[in-house]
Amino acid sequence: MNAIKLQYFLVLFSCFASSIGHAQSLSNWEQLCDLMVDEEVAGAGIENERVIAAIRRTPRHEFVPRAQRARAYYDMALPIGSQQTISPPFIVAYMTEQIDPQPTDRVLEIGTGSGYQAAVLSPLVKDVYSIEIVPELGRTAAKTLKRLKYDNVHTKIGDGFQGWKEHAPFDKIIVTCSPEKVPDPLVEQLAEGGLMIVPVGERYQQNLYLFRKREGELQSEALRATLFVPMTGTAEDQRQLQPDPTRPEVANGSFETVVGEKELPEGWHYLRQATVIENSADAADGQRYIHFANEEPGRGCRALQGFAIDGREVSKLSVKFHIRGKSIRPGQDRNQWPYVAITFYDKRRRMLATEAIGPYRDSFEWIHVLRDIEVPVHSREAIIRIGLLGATGELDLDGIEVSAE
Repeated sequence: MNAIKLQYFLVLFSCFASSIGHAQSLSNWEQLCDLMVDEEVAGAGIENERVIAAIRRTPRHEFVPRAQRARAYYDMALPIGSQQTISPPFIVAYMTEQIDPQPTDRVLEIGTGSGYQAAVLSPLVKDVYSIEIVPELGRTAAKTLKRLKYDNVHTKIGDGFQGWKEHAPFDKIIVTCSPEKVPDPLVEQLAEGGLMIVPVGERYQQNLYLFRKREGELQSEALRATLFVPMTGTAEDQRQLQPDPTRPEVANGSFETVVGEKELPEGWHYLRQATVIENSADAADGQRYIHFANEEPGRGCRALQGFAIDGREVSKLSVKFHIRGKSIRPGQDRNQWPYVAITFYDKRRRMLATEAIGPYRDSFEWIHVLRDIEVPVHSREAIIRIGLLGATGELDLDGIEVSAE
C-alpha cells in the first residue's frame, strides 16, 4: 500500500472512532477531504485544476446529515432524506469538469439536493441558480449555503422541468436528477453555444450526455453510464418507461454495448480499473466481456448497476454469470476478495442486506456460476457490485443474468 493510501485509511479510521460522541476537528475534515481528492478525484482521472481545487475547498461534511458525516469523504452517494441522495464527489467533479466552468458563466442547476454541487460550482462561475422540487431539502440547502457564505448561489423551490425563465439564458446547465428526455424549457433557456450535462434514461439505466446548443438545436455526446435519482414532477409524470419490480434484471450483462469515446459498458456505473475487451474467441458469451485488473491492495476496482425489485412479489433471485481469474490475492485484509454481490434497499433507500457469491481466489479458467439468493421482503431496489473489490490480480466476467425465481 502506498503512503497516500495508508494515510487515507488511517484518517478514515480516526474519523469513525472520534465521531462517536465527539465533533470532528476542522483539521481532520480538511485532511480527510484532501486525501479523498488525491485518491478518488484527481487519482480517478479529473484533470481540471480549478475543479480539483473547488472540490478540495468544499466541506462535504456540511452538506450531509449528521448521521452520515463519518462517511462524508467516501466517494459514494449518501442519503440526505426525502428519498434523495448527495452524489459521489467524483461524479460531482466529473460533471463540473465536463461543462468547462468559466468565471463569467451563469449556471442553472436542476436538483439542489443538499447544496453540495452548487457549492462546488460557486467559486468557479459568476452565479449559480439552483432549483429544488422537495421543499424540505430546498430550505435546508438554502440555509446551509447561506451559513457557509456562498453568496453567488441563488436558490428556489420549484419544478426544475420548467427551468428559471426570468434569469435565462444560462451559459451552462447541470442536471443532477434523471429525466427520460431533456425538458424543452431547459433547451430554450440554454444560451447559444452553451453546454448542458444531463443523466438521461430509464430509472436504473441512464447515460450522462453532454449537449451543446448550435443554431437552436442540441448536439449530443454520450459520456458514460450513471445512476441518479429520477427527476420528479412534470418529468416523472411524462415518463413512458417504468421499471417492473416484479421482473428484476441486469442490463448489458454480456457487455456487448459500449458508450462514449472510451467505450465504457452501457448500464454499468462507478467503474474503476475496468475495461471492456472485444474478443469473440475469448469471450464466454458473445463478442465482449469485462476485464478488471488491480496491482494495489485495497484500491477500488469495480462496476455497479441498479435494478428494481419488490420483495413482496419476489422472494428469491436466480443469479448466473461466467467468471475467470488470474493470480488473485487478497486486498488489505482477508475480507477483500472478488465477489458478485447484491445489496438490497428499502423504499427509503436504507440498506437491508447484502448477498455475496464468492469469494474467488488464485487462477482459474472460465466457470459458469448459478446461484439462488434470498430477497428481503422490504426490498424495493438493489445494486449488483462486481470486480476485484480491493483484491489484486485480474478478473473477467461475462453473461451476467438476474431473474426472479
